[in-house]
Amino acid sequence: MPNVLLIGGRGNIGSGLRTYLPQLDPTYKFVSIDLPNATDRAPTLDIEQTLVDCNIVETPDKLRELLPGRDLVIYLARTNPHDAMIQMTDLFFKSVISQNPVPMVIGASSVHAVDGAYSVHEGVLSTLSERRFDDITDWPKRIPATLPACPNNPYGQEKAHVEKWIQKMADNGHSAIAARWGGINAQNKMTKERGYFALWCHQEDAARFVHACYTAHVNSTLPSGAHYFVVSDNTYNIFDIEIPKREIGYEPIHNAEQFYT
Repeated sequence: MPNVLLIGGRGNIGSGLRTYLPQLDPTYKFVSIDLPNATDRAPTLDIEQTLVDCNIVETPDKLRELLPGRDLVIYLARTNPHDAMIQMTDLFFKSVISQNPVPMVIGASSVHAVDGAYSVHEGVLSTLSERRFDDITDWPKRIPATLPACPNNPYGQEKAHVEKWIQKMADNGHSAIAARWGGINAQNKMTKERGYFALWCHQEDAARFVHACYTAHVNSTLPSGAHYFVVSDNTYNIFDIEIPKREIGYEPIHNAEQFYT
């Protein structure tokens, strides 16, 4: 029975994990920590779960009380401003590595961790983002998961900071993965964000990614410290997902083009 602690589990990503992970393995058990005023974006779920109201920055002892005995901890929380987010991330990881044993961790990074490497407003990616596919003669190579973080804004810097902690955990012999989430929303629909179809991720595929990571961890085949793009199997992906398919058995089943046909 995978005993999972979600930090920020009522949001777009966490609500999808609580919905779809039990469909992959009905023994998943969840405790989700969220701010008292956090909206739960998941429908009513008939699964074993506990929702805890807690601000981990204001009451870090509560976080430490909930960590022992967890098999997997997923860090999805976010706060503002930038400095506060960095401090919360430090608090979280220091709390986790103080455990004995240290649980596996999946930390929320983002495709925006590599914003310095691409732009959907310039060149061929701009053309692709406007869905002018017939105007493209030389298709761009997909951005590989192995690309180091290269943020160009505070949000990306926050995600790069998570990735540094994930690598630090791996260097110390613990299981940890940075999930470079694509565009995820609770309705699993397209949005007006430019190029969204090229980085969209269905909640079910996000859950399939987490399940693949945890399964690899249990089987002692997890490449700890890795950072992977987590997007669906979209026809026009700009991020490569062949590496997580090969290394952890990630099998996305959705395609953004289903919403355009």
